[in-house]
Amino acid sequence: MKMEIRESEQRFLLLQKFLKKNALGNFQVTPLADDCSFRRYFRVKANAVSFVVMDAPPEKEDTRPFIEISKLLNGYGFSAPRVFKVDSMNGFLILEDFGNETYTKALSEDKDELCLYHLAIDLLIDLGRRNYEKEISFLPKYDSRKFLEEVLLFLDWYLVPRLKIQVSDSMRKEFLSLWKICLKQFVDGSQSILVLRDYHVDNLMHLPDRDNLGSCGLLDFQDAVQGPASYDVVSLLQDSRRDIKPALKDKILDRYFDGMGSNINQENFMNAYYALGTQRALKVFGIFTRQALKYDNNQYLAHIPRLWHHTLANLTQPHMRPLQEWLLNNVPEDAVNAEIDLNTVGSKCF
Repeated sequence: MKMEIRESEQRFLLLQKFLKKNALGNFQVTPLADDCSFRRYFRVKANAVSFVVMDAPPEKEDTRPFIEISKLLNGYGFSAPRVFKVDSMNGFLILEDFGNETYTKALSEDKDELCLYHLAIDLLIDLGRRNYEKEISFLPKYDSRKFLEEVLLFLDWYLVPRLKIQVSDSMRKEFLSLWKICLKQFVDGSQSILVLRDYHVDNLMHLPDRDNLGSCGLLDFQDAVQGPASYDVVSLLQDSRRDIKPALKDKILDRYFDGMGSNINQENFMNAYYALGTQRALKVFGIFTRQALKYDNNQYLAHIPRLWHHTLANLTQPHMRPLQEWLLNNVPEDAVNAEIDLNTVGSKCF
């Protein structure tokens, strides 16, 4: 713990040096919310101007993807925080400040839900209809290898250490085999587009003073990839952080299909949507649990009941039944119910 404190103090001294070097004059630094990474964020007010500073320790985080993707997104006319100053050696960026009104905050204040979601889905339509050519060739590909690596987080961080369920080699092999078949049938071969990957209410900003798609601000996109269009759509509509009524989901999906037109096959898209919705939910089970067990960060466990709801709903689809059977056969219902009861209190995001 003392080492962590010293590390934090050292980082803050480096941050102050970075700010002074960039002649920001008298500045005030306020910590902002962290995410599920080693990055930290600060709001810096100097000379009546506000900036955000990203603190990304270079031995743990690479700032280059954020810089490159920010340029790309702004080139499309989207609102991604512009990068004003860079200290790549120490891992600091001075960024444009979008303020505090995330979608989470706007929705908690009863802003027009349908309007906000339509704006968010219109941005995904724009991404889905683009002819990228070589524009996104620098991004890693989101392929079966990566999907399988991620879904194993459910076993390795949720089932084993959290629920104390012993996963035998045969259970693990069967789980992987079922996922390989599912991905090959319903995901592999999907058209690759720019996938922002963490497209949900905490990473979208309400910027009403900007025009058109620019009024939907984008955060936390440094892990963007080349992948299937269904991933960001299901990330938005099966959000672990808030409930969305089925009727609203249907309206948003209808708008997406109308906007995409002949660019996608709706049946193939929805098959991939349910498969990747399940994959994403199981992955997030592992990520949230790892945050609790490894870093004593328990705040995300409140979303466990919603993740489980999404998982069970997705697995009722006919093409997901083999994975449903694996889950029902290997995960005792009483263990899951106990976990849900434990985390239901405060599980609503707002």
